Parts: sequence; structure tokens; C-alpha cells
Amino acid sequence: MTDRLGDMIDQGAGRQPADIVLKGGKLFDLTTGALRDGDIAICGDRIVGTLESYTGIREIDISGKIVVPGFIDTHLHIESSLVTPHEFDRCVLPRGITTAICDPHEIANVIGATGIQYFLDCSEQTIMDIRVQLSSCVPATHLETAGARLDIEDLLPFRDHPQVIGLAEFMNFPGVLAKDPVCLAKLEAFQGGHIDGHAPLLRGLGLNGYLAAGIRTEHESTTAEEALEKMSKGMHVLVREGSVSRDLDALIPIITERNSPFLALCTDDRNPLDIAEHGHLDYMIRHAISRGVEPLAIYRAASISAARAFGLTDRGLVAPGWRADLVVLDSLEDCNAEMVFSAGRHVTDELFATRATTAPVGMDSVRAPLLASESFAVRRNRIATSVIGIVPGKIITEHRKFELPIENGETRGDLSRDILKITVIERHGRNGNITTGFVQGFGLKRGAIASTVGHDSHNICVVGAEEADMALAANRLSEIRGGFVVAADGEVLAEIALPIAGLMSDLSFEQVREKLTPLRAAAKQLGGTLDEPFLQLAFLALPVIPHLKISDMGMVDVDAFALIE
Repeated sequence: MTDRLGDMIDQGAGRQPADIVLKGGKLFDLTTGALRDGDIAICGDRIVGTLESYTGIREIDISGKIVVPGFIDTHLHIESSLVTPHEFDRCVLPRGITTAICDPHEIANVIGATGIQYFLDCSEQTIMDIRVQLSSCVPATHLETAGARLDIEDLLPFRDHPQVIGLAEFMNFPGVLAKDPVCLAKLEAFQGGHIDGHAPLLRGLGLNGYLAAGIRTEHESTTAEEALEKMSKGMHVLVREGSVSRDLDALIPIITERNSPFLALCTDDRNPLDIAEHGHLDYMIRHAISRGVEPLAIYRAASISAARAFGLTDRGLVAPGWRADLVVLDSLEDCNAEMVFSAGRHVTDELFATRATTAPVGMDSVRAPLLASESFAVRRNRIATSVIGIVPGKIITEHRKFELPIENGETRGDLSRDILKITVIERHGRNGNITTGFVQGFGLKRGAIASTVGHDSHNICVVGAEEADMALAANRLSEIRGGFVVAADGEVLAEIALPIAGLMSDLSFEQVREKLTPLRAAAKQLGGTLDEPFLQLAFLALPVIPHLKISDMGMVDVDAFALIE
């Protein structure tokens, strides 16, 4: 490094040609908001010169373009993109996302520490910089059956890995406030390091107690009021816009130049079809500016503010001495990446071809029982039945109650009120649990859809109008080793296999995108009204998000943090 460091000094001082020089463009200065003229000189993985004139071994004309720092996605689960980390790299790096801070708790809930090791191995091979937060909640709660359990002893061997940032989203906020010993052991081990939060709707004294544990960042704010309270109490708010959880519009009022040092951007969960149709962080930037947000505020949130929140002190500005993660744009408003540099490397198809790859894991993770129509019977005779109420664009659900028809001693759904059966089937081969409840908001008039992506324990989730099709769809998931299935009238209409832990495809992101289109169309054909029915389905089994959810153990009143008897 010493020789290279000397080259960096000489190239920055103009005493020798730089490795790469971007000439003729403008630099977006995130300290002042000004567009500044001057060349950008790169030596190795570092910016060594700006705002001056340079000669380079390789000179690239970017006249009429604007250079900004690479974008940082501060919270996501790469598994939920449905592709491997290597394909995620190919999918989003060309859009300017040069750093991704991921929590692999989806795969960890299926196969445990092996899943975390898989992500760490991949992070050493990708072109983009993938940083890993160690999954804090495996399982997320005692109200579901996961495929694995990670205690603090399982996490500590990973703590000093160079790609590890800290402890991932601590979802069990009731456990924190109750001083649960398992929660406290994990929090204690990461005091002084970074601890990411997850506390939807937590306010007041409860929020204070939660933050007193040393938790610093969080992505679950769904209103400006909630976000401002969390910011005022020292939290760095991560503004989220995923394929299901769409909070950007609600938080537009807080994205200001004054607040921008305390904001960052994240996607949480976004699939390749959504990325292709709309974009990733680049979409968030475009949309925010179109809604009146100052470019300086949103570009700060996308880069330097994000870097500082997570202790990444080497990136986030276009300035000498900083990591050469750069995005060359057509304009600030359109945010179309025309050229991307990752640690000084020009991102091209040829560059991706140089990577090593890691063998997939968890290829036999679906061990569900064989199901029949009778498996989905609900024999409860109640005046009022709890029904999960979907709120489009949110993972928060409502706890609704309806009188439902009873036929031959079985409680039935009611298509006239869009009330369908929803079933969760334990698929890790641990106990064979099956729970059936009711949900309102999918719009299906016939058939069923099923998935092995069911946050966070990832059991099989099925929603349907007909029990026979629910059984067909669920059984088909076992045959293809996980994925998504749409079935109707005794036939499988569309499917995609996700054999890597039942979460990710072993295909390219382009192939996954192509398979998602007929899946979405098939769900619409059944009467579906949701834009992303499978991702919406995935969050209905997440018993840490208010207000009513379902797990393999039963219906969960999240507010009471208890099963409904």
C-alpha cells in the first residue's frame, strides 16, 4: 500500500498522470449544494483530485454530465430481491448503488449461521461493497417456528469480519423493554458498535427505553410525526421505499436540507421486476425531487448522511482522499446513471465477469407435509372472527372482525367482502404446524397463491378462495424446493422456483424478472387487486409488525404480543 499511497499523493498533486480522469463534467458539491467545474482524478480505489485540471493514463469525457457520490442502501434483505448477492450486484450497481448494508436474517431464519457465512463469502466477491449486519432476531419471536436459532454465541464468531458493521434490526422491541435476557445478551455484546433498530409505532417513554439500549438507526417510520420524534431522540431515520412498504411520500415533508444529516435511504425489500419498471434508490431520488425535495437534501441522504450513520468514513463525497464510488448522471432531477465507478473500477459487463462465485446453500430447505383440501378447514364457531386487514402500500395491517358464514361446522370465507382463507404451514420439518385464518384485501375470486417467502420464519404462506387449489399450490412449492405458485381450477397457472433456502433463484436477475411478469398476471387473472401480492403475502406472517398477523402457531395479536386463543 505504501507505494500506492505515494502514487496517490503524486497524482493528486498533479506530479504524475492519474490512473483515470473524468473530464468536462460538473461535480455536485454536497457541502454547499453547488455544481462545480473541474476534473476528477482517480488513483486505484481512491479519488485523488477534484476542481483542478488533470492528465490521466485514461481520460473519459463526461461533458454535460454531473458526478455524485455512489448511493448507499442502508437497509435491505438481499434475499427478498429473489436473486443471489452476485445477481443483485449486477442488477443494482449499474444504477449507482455502490454500497448495500444487508441483514441476511431471511436466510438465517431458514438455515442459521450457514446463511450468514454464505453472505459474507459473497460479499468478498461482489463488485459493489456489500456490508453485513448480524441477524439479531432468529427466530424473530417465540410466536412462530423458524428453521434455526441464533444466540449470541452463534453471532460472536462473525463480529470481527471486515464486512460486518454491527447488529442488525432489533425487531423484538417488547423483549428489549421487558429486559429479556436473550435480548440483553445480544445488545450487551454490541455496545459501542452499531445496532440497527426496528420499532414500528413505538413512541414516548417506550421509545426512550428502546433507544437507551444503544440503538441508533431505524427504517419503520411511516408518518412524518413518528420520524421527527425518532430523529429528535437521536435516531438516524432511514426513509424506506420498497415493493410493498412505501413510506417515501409520507416522509417527503421531513426530507429537507436541515434534516438531511439525520436521514438516509433504504429499500428493505424490492424485487427485480419493480427495479426494472421503476428503479431502486435512483427511483427514490427522482421521485423525491419531483415532489419538491431539494436535490441537496436527497443526495445527501443517499450518500454522505448514510455513510456517517453506519460509520463508513471513507465514502459519501466526491473529494480527494475518499473512496472512488462515483455515479455519472444525465441530470440531478432524472438521476439516470450513465456511468458508475465502484472503488475506482469502471462498472461494465466485463468487470462482472471477473468475479468468483460462491456455491448456493440451503437447497433442501422445504420439508412441508403433503396437504389436502381438508388441511385448510376452520372449525371455529364464533360470533366475530378476527380478520387480517391489508393496508395497500404498508406492511402494517388492521385487526378487523367480521361475522363469517358457517357451513357444516366450518367457518368459511366471504368473497363478496373480499375475505379469503390464509394458511401458514411449517416447512422446516420441525413440527408440521398448520394454522388457517382469514384475510381481507387480496381481491381473489378463485384459485390460490402460495409462497415460501414468509417473513421472518419463512414458512409456507397460502391465500385462496378454494381449498383444493390452496393444497395444490402448497404441495407444488415442495416439489420445486420453494418459490411462488399461482393455481386455479386444479392447475398451476404460473410459478417460479426459489431453491436457495426457498428464498432465492439460481437464475439471472433478468430470468427472474421474466418469470415474475406471468406470475403477477396470473394473480390478476384470479381477480387480484394488489400490485405485489406475493410480497404482501410475505409480510402477513411477520408477528413483529402491528396489528394482526398469522404464524404457524396461530393468529397473532401483535399489540398484545400474544396468540389469539
